[in-house]
Amino acid sequence: MAEGDDMQSDQKKLENSIKEVLKTALVHDGLARGLREAVKALDKRQAMLCLLAKNCTEAAYTRLVEALCTEHNIMLMKVDDNTKLGEWVGLCKIDKEGKPRKVVKCSCVVIKVSMYCTLWCLSHS
Repeated sequence: MAEGDDMQSDQKKLENSIKEVLKTALVHDGLARGLREAVKALDKRQAMLCLLAKNCTEAAYTRLVEALCTEHNIMLMKVDDNTKLGEWVGLCKIDKEGKPRKVVKCSCVVIKVSMYCTLWCLSHS
């Protein structure tokens, strides 16, 4: 296997892990989706992880989220596409074939601390 294939494989594994964590967090009401909810969670230090879309068109939005994460020592991960992020956090309709339709773009998602504790407990039980 070539080095490029390994990187793509690792990237795919990371993406699948993120999707799984986001689905679990969504079910247990542990997500803050969108700027307003995310900033509230970040400012109150209720966030464990923040996901920010690289293709966010508002520079001020990106700077605000990055500054809050830096200020409060919250881990920040960047994902490639806000449409993908919106799909991962359930901001879409699923058709009869199981394909996402009417996906709403989402540039920022926060996994709350309480959700992180729940995920840790689930994985260690």
